[in-house]
Amino acid sequence: MAVCALYAGALVALAPSRAIAASALANTDAAAAQRFRASPQQQAFLDQLQRDTFQFFWEASPAETGLTPDRAPGPHDSNVAAVGFALTSYVVGVERGYVARADAAARTLATLEMLWRAPQGSAAEGVSGYQGLFYHFLDTTRGVRAGRSELSTIDTALLMAGVLSSQAYFDRKDETERSIRLLADRLYRRVDWAWASSPRHRPLLSMGWSPGSGFIDVDWSGYNEAMLLYVLALGSPTHPVEPQAWEAWTRSYQWESSHGPPHVSFAPLFGHQYSHVWIDFRGIQDRYMRARESDYFTNSVQATYANRAYCIANPGRWKGYDELTWGLTASDGPLESADPPGPGDGLFHAYWARGAHPAGDDGTIAPTAAGGSVPFAPDVAIPTLVSFRERFGDRIYGKYGFKDAFNLSYPGKPGAPQGWFDDSYLGIDQGPILLMIENYRTGLVWDLFKKSPYVVDGLRRAGFTGGWLGVAERHGVAVTDLVSRGAQAR
Repeated sequence: MAVCALYAGALVALAPSRAIAASALANTDAAAAQRFRASPQQQAFLDQLQRDTFQFFWEASPAETGLTPDRAPGPHDSNVAAVGFALTSYVVGVERGYVARADAAARTLATLEMLWRAPQGSAAEGVSGYQGLFYHFLDTTRGVRAGRSELSTIDTALLMAGVLSSQAYFDRKDETERSIRLLADRLYRRVDWAWASSPRHRPLLSMGWSPGSGFIDVDWSGYNEAMLLYVLALGSPTHPVEPQAWEAWTRSYQWESSHGPPHVSFAPLFGHQYSHVWIDFRGIQDRYMRARESDYFTNSVQATYANRAYCIANPGRWKGYDELTWGLTASDGPLESADPPGPGDGLFHAYWARGAHPAGDDGTIAPTAAGGSVPFAPDVAIPTLVSFRERFGDRIYGKYGFKDAFNLSYPGKPGAPQGWFDDSYLGIDQGPILLMIENYRTGLVWDLFKKSPYVVDGLRRAGFTGGWLGVAERHGVAVTDLVSRGAQAR
């Protein structure tokens, strides 16, 4: 998940005429986009897409452990970030009527119990994590470190986002839901975020740690998916990072005009989506955004249109890019299945963090880029998703919704149609599709996170003010209420 280092180099400039065209396309009225209303046909499409995508989490996650595999089909280790997306997806499943509340609560409790009981320690094997953090990949049966994966700060944060979503949602008096709230609280409070601070660049957080080699010598800086990480680390009542961590993080931003209006840049779209899956950044601002009269939601709106504008300009001349074929982010790629590599395969990559500049683009489009952008740019994201389904059929869409990626420029195998289409579904890419569509339609996940005093405290300590945050601070729910209360049935 630590991919931001791929974008440390200088960007390759577009040819002037194409740069002007890209800028004009990206300079879209964000307010007009937010006034967009999906047609009845598009709403029906979203209904089916959400239902199918939910089934990935419900069917692929073992009921006994809840340890969602990194991908499907096939046996794969669990990705703890995917578990965080899965826990949040169960909430959507209940609200949409896909599963009964009791069944979702039982699955959630089994998952939290597995995470709580899994051994922690500094050993290289036989443990799930250390200092309350979790290894990136776990054995789906035993819940212990898989291979030589790293103790991951960002993947622990994504997991904890799902944990806190469960705590906020399951608010009834029965023993199962009370146990969910209690275990969620214990898991979050156990994470020692301060321990994971960078040894060389404190108060920034390190990307991770491994037994024997210690901390990874790369920090969470620049702009990327780690906004969520810093908010949760600042909000901890037990092991918070230093209050100066947020200012140190924002000092490393790059504010630039790339294919549209100026915004905080990060080339792959997932960096503009992951934190927004859970936190509603509309109308709330930290000091950095107040100085620029913007907010992080608007920033993601601009990044989405810029990503699309880059694809339409298509400086790499990749096949198929157009107004309805765009979306560059981290995803699988053609070399995932190239065996052996063929002529011209040097142009392509396997799993890679693709972004809106020529050095990060190999012609691979991922549906999660548009799917995770639905709240930011529904007027272009929803028609794009519909077009993918209509044009490519079961090459890109299957039992769990959209497969991970496709590349129309890849030569393919002799006798087969040109182009490559993935046959896998990735948990960390399915999650944003399901959850961001739900946020667009109802705001469900955003509203749950607004109930968490830990999240409110984290945002406040980062210097955020305004919007819904002011209301939350005046009428916030105490942690003891979340853990012990028996709220009225919904």
